[in-house]
Amino acid sequence: MSDAQPITGMRPGDVAPHVMLCGDPARVERISAGWEDTREVCAVREYRVVTGRQDGVAVSAASTGIGAPSTAVLVEELVKLGSHTFLRIGNSGGLAPDLEPGDLVVTTGAVRDDGTSRSYVVPEYPAVASHELVGALLAAAAERGTACRAGITWSLDAFYVRNAILGEGGFGADGTLLPMSAGSYWGSHHADRIEAMRGAGVLNCEMESGVLLTLAGLFGVRAGCICVVSDRTPWPGPAEIDLDNNMATAIAIANAAMAAVASR
Repeated sequence: MSDAQPITGMRPGDVAPHVMLCGDPARVERISAGWEDTREVCAVREYRVVTGRQDGVAVSAASTGIGAPSTAVLVEELVKLGSHTFLRIGNSGGLAPDLEPGDLVVTTGAVRDDGTSRSYVVPEYPAVASHELVGALLAAAAERGTACRAGITWSLDAFYVRNAILGEGGFGADGTLLPMSAGSYWGSHHADRIEAMRGAGVLNCEMESGVLLTLAGLFGVRAGCICVVSDRTPWPGPAEIDLDNNMATAIAIANAAMAAVASR
């Protein structure tokens, strides 16, 4: 029987115990740019995985693709191959009124508004980040003199609904939101949910932290997330997506945090 994983084809020895996660395969190269002895061990579908060494410690960088289902597939296979510490670097939409594009948010826990994590466990099960990774991220940010917020992230499934929530379609002549979805689809419940999340003090929204933190809890591994605010809720005006605004800083902080945790 083959020891290769069914989707990625990776085998024992391909990945490190400590793994940096990102959505975009192109970001894997940016994350691993300063590492030594790098080798690509996977380039399948949305999954690209590079393994190398950072400050003498084995580490991998892996892309999850967009959303919870593809993230769950990769995390399952990585855990089966011995990985036990995961740090996601991503983009997110800002919900807190005082967050601006380029700000950094460290997730302490996630609102599980995705379908994949519910396939694993009841919705009451918490999605909680590793306190070690949260602390390491905040410490690394402080050492760089970089402001970084920590709090709850709303993790949901539909990209175009998420962007409609953030007002990426802009505004009509009457000041109402113009949805980004096909056919200008916009459910009346979306505005209520925005206000509910903001009222509950949720900082940002994205698509992967809920399932990542849930699976980490279920599988007995560690996981954390740091995200750049690439867009924000539309008040007082339309938002613009900037997926690269401050990403280099987020990567540097994440690499430093992972190195600190791995060396303990």
